[in-house]
Amino acid sequence: MKPEDLVRPEILALKAYPVASAEGMVKLDAMENPYTLPEELRRELAGVLSRVAVNRYPTPTPQTLLDALARRMDVPRGMQLLLGNGSDELIQIVITALARPGAAMMYPSPTFVMYSMGATFSGMKAIPVPLREDFSLDAAAFIARMKAEQPALVFLAYPNNPTGVLYPEEDVVEVIKACKGLVVLDEAYHVFAGKSLMPRLPEFSNLIIIRTVSKLGLAGIRLGYLVGRPEWVQQFDKVRPPYNVNVLTQAAALFLLERLDVLEDQAARIKADRTGLGKSLAALKGVTVFPSEANFFLIRVPDAEQTFRALKEQNVLIKNLHPGLRNCLRVTVGTPDENRILLTALREAI
Repeated sequence: MKPEDLVRPEILALKAYPVASAEGMVKLDAMENPYTLPEELRRELAGVLSRVAVNRYPTPTPQTLLDALARRMDVPRGMQLLLGNGSDELIQIVITALARPGAAMMYPSPTFVMYSMGATFSGMKAIPVPLREDFSLDAAAFIARMKAEQPALVFLAYPNNPTGVLYPEEDVVEVIKACKGLVVLDEAYHVFAGKSLMPRLPEFSNLIIIRTVSKLGLAGIRLGYLVGRPEWVQQFDKVRPPYNVNVLTQAAALFLLERLDVLEDQAARIKADRTGLGKSLAALKGVTVFPSEANFFLIRVPDAEQTFRALKEQNVLIKNLHPGLRNCLRVTVGTPDENRILLTALREAI
C-alpha cells in the first residue's frame, strides 16, 4: 500500500507550502519585522513566561486577551473576536465552515496562496480573477464575475500579498455591497498600510476581518484574530480546534499588547525605511518596482530564477514567486544594514 493509493488526487498534485532554510542568511523572504524586542522587555517577558502553567491546557476562550485585543485594535462595539494559531488557521476555519457541496470561493489573482490551498483542502471551487497588469483591482470586472459565479466566500487581502497593492477603499466597499456571500478582508499588513475597514465593520452583515500579530514583530508566537458579528463568530467557533492557542502565546500576547507602542514604533521605522528602499530598488538597472503599502516590495527582474540563485549565493534570502508572476521576486524591508546588503547583492546579481 502506497500513499498514492489512498491520498486524494488533488492533494497528491499539491506542493507543500515552501519555507526555505534561512540559517546564516540575511533573511528577507517572509515579511517579518526584522527588529527584536528591547533587552529589558525580553527579560520581563521571560519572567512572565516562566510563571505560565505549561502543565495545564490553555483557556479555550481567554477573555482577558480578547478584551485587550479589542481595546488595542479598536474593535467596534458589538463585534466578537476569535483567536487562531496564526491567521492561516482562521482562513482555513472560515473555508471549512462555508464549504458546502458545490460552493465556490473567489479572490483576485495573484494573492495569498493559502486561499487556493484552503479551497483544495476543503473541496471548495476556487475562482481566481486576474488583476490588471499593474496588479490593481478591476472592481467592475470582479463584481461582474462575482454576480455570475455567486461565490459563497470572497477573499480580499488589504493590502495584497505578494503585490503590496492597497485597493481603493471605495472599490472594496463596492465588492462587499455587491457580494451575496461572505467577504473576508485579510488585513495582515494593516500596520504598514495605515488603512483599515475595521471602523466600518458594523455597516456590513457579510464582512469579516482577519488579522495577525506576526507582521507587528510577533511572528514566532503564531497568533491571529478574526473579528465579526457574533452570529458569524459563533459558527466559526464550532470549527476551531480545542486549545488551538497555546498558553505561552496567550501570555506573551497579553504582555506585549500592553506595550504595543514598542512594536508600533518599530513598524514606523520599517515604513520610513520602505520609502528609501523603494527608491533605491527602482534606481537599479533592469529592476521594476511595484508600489507597496506593506512591508515588502514586489520587483520584476530580467531573470528571476538566476537573480534568486545569485542572491542566495551571497547569503541573501528573498522570495522567488510562482512562475505565474513572470520574473517577479518579493523583497522584505529589513533593517538599514540588511537593506544595504540586499542592494549591493542585487547590483551584482542582475
